[in-house]
Amino acid sequence: MLCVGVDLGGTNLRAALVDVGTGQVVSDVRVPTLAAEGPPAVIERMATLISRAISEPGQSRQSVAAIGIGVPGLYDPSTNVVRFLPNLPTTWLNVPLGRSIEASVGLPTTLVNDSRAFILAEATFGAGRGGDTVVGMTVGTGIGGGAVIGGRLHLGLDGTAGEVGHSTVEPNGFLCGCGNRGCLEAYASGPAIATLGVRAIRQGRTTILRDLVENDLNQVSPEVIVRAADLGDAIAQQILDEAGGYLGIGVSNLITLFSPDAVIVGGGVAEAGEWVLRPIRAMVQRRCRVTPIDRITIAKASLAGEAGVIGAAVWAGQRLAQPSKRQIDRVQP
Repeated sequence: MLCVGVDLGGTNLRAALVDVGTGQVVSDVRVPTLAAEGPPAVIERMATLISRAISEPGQSRQSVAAIGIGVPGLYDPSTNVVRFLPNLPTTWLNVPLGRSIEASVGLPTTLVNDSRAFILAEATFGAGRGGDTVVGMTVGTGIGGGAVIGGRLHLGLDGTAGEVGHSTVEPNGFLCGCGNRGCLEAYASGPAIATLGVRAIRQGRTTILRDLVENDLNQVSPEVIVRAADLGDAIAQQILDEAGGYLGIGVSNLITLFSPDAVIVGGGVAEAGEWVLRPIRAMVQRRCRVTPIDRITIAKASLAGEAGVIGAAVWAGQRLAQPSKRQIDRVQP
């Protein structure tokens, strides 16, 4: 079965035609999102992009079954309405994205959170392939997550199941953008890691970070901190160890709750590799006492930039073949 997977990003908008039986990306097109133009313009651009993806040479519109759209925020899985996208520069409140694309393109369309799409792709074709229960997180500007059980996403009540980034790791900790205090995202996301680097420089600690950014603190990023760690900078290594420890608390909570076959860590911060995976595994060893952790794989994601579109396409195919009971209950009188 061929389905279209769409990744709605803050910078780029991408649509790919995917064989959901094999995970092969058959065609792939992308354009700048230009999110500042607002939802109507972005939706029109998305519809055009999808039409391009299914009209590439050698493709037939008749062979495409459905469209899945990965969105970076909250949505209603029963109506395919975007509830809130916090990181896009204009207001996305109660936007009927699914219905609009379906009307424009003429194919069944379903939404999914982009982190959940990522985990579904990794569980189906990536680092978690073969596992019955696979959980994970994406660590970048924010921290998202999800759980795949028996080959299908566990959405929970409203599509938000698996939001590990907003689980509490410090009861009276830093204020998070969600309004809670002590969320994992406030301690181990990309911006949180960068903040630790800036703080180390301002405190006058002995580190090469200042030299690497040529005294421009706005250029401090997780990538720069990883580079410093690779060069032997003890402060940079300490920062990544601290962030990895907090990620390890999040992973430990996922393991205790789901007892999974595999935990997958992806996103930009995961590119730090063992600098964060090592403290994650160490924290899991300390904190998981009721689950056989020697039987659980903790791994870096393997599909890289392909996971978002593949997962969205797989989800579209699954929803087409087997709608959720909650969706049926709400649609039918």
